[in-house]
Amino acid sequence: MKPNRAWLAAILLAVALPARAAKDLDQLQALSQGEFRSLSEDLGAALSYKPLAPTAPLGLLGFDIGVAATATRLKHRDLFNKAASSAGFSDTLTVPTLRAILGLPFGFDVAASYGGIPDSSAKLYGAALSWAFVPGNTAMPAIGARASYTQTKGINQLDFSSAGVDLSISKGFAFVTPYGGIGRNYVSATPSSSTGLKAEEFAQNKVFAGLNFNVLLMNLALEWDRTGFANSYGAKLGLRF
Repeated sequence: MKPNRAWLAAILLAVALPARAAKDLDQLQALSQGEFRSLSEDLGAALSYKPLAPTAPLGLLGFDIGVAATATRLKHRDLFNKAASSAGFSDTLTVPTLRAILGLPFGFDVAASYGGIPDSSAKLYGAALSWAFVPGNTAMPAIGARASYTQTKGINQLDFSSAGVDLSISKGFAFVTPYGGIGRNYVSATPSSSTGLKAEEFAQNKVFAGLNFNVLLMNLALEWDRTGFANSYGAKLGLRF
């Protein structure tokens, strides 16, 4: 099997195979309210929407499809293990996803993603709508705005979601397109009543930068993201046309 195919298969298996539930957050009642807030901040950084694509619009019926993985350096790994019946969390939380972006008229793109936390029952659903109000050309960069949303399912003790807005810019040079942006991430973390904890709602600053490589139809995106106080690194491999 070629290396890139093996990498794709590994991500697909991580998303699709039954979970061993080693990383289920099923002991939230063990946390204090302050600890729950800190854990939620890490989850906001790890599970918020990551663009993994340049700002330039795809154009009508353009497609960007692929598989991706993001790795977030947890600031409070000890709290994740305290909140789980099995202490299976390392310093880095990896989230593999399947992704698709569809080009629409007037500089709009719509995106969807599906993924999960390996070895847990948690699944992640995401969506985004972006508008490149400056579409860019050979002389001008593309500038755009995006609204995004992610919802986590499968954590019995927690209803977790995040909504984001950002501004970004990108400029293509031959087969590589650098991009970057800033934004805000709004987190809603509602624990079940049995935990004795209260809901936490808060906003996090967000900054990201990446490189998108496009050779014929093949596409590779590499991205760094800092949401709140945690750093994430992501990669996406697929087709863009």
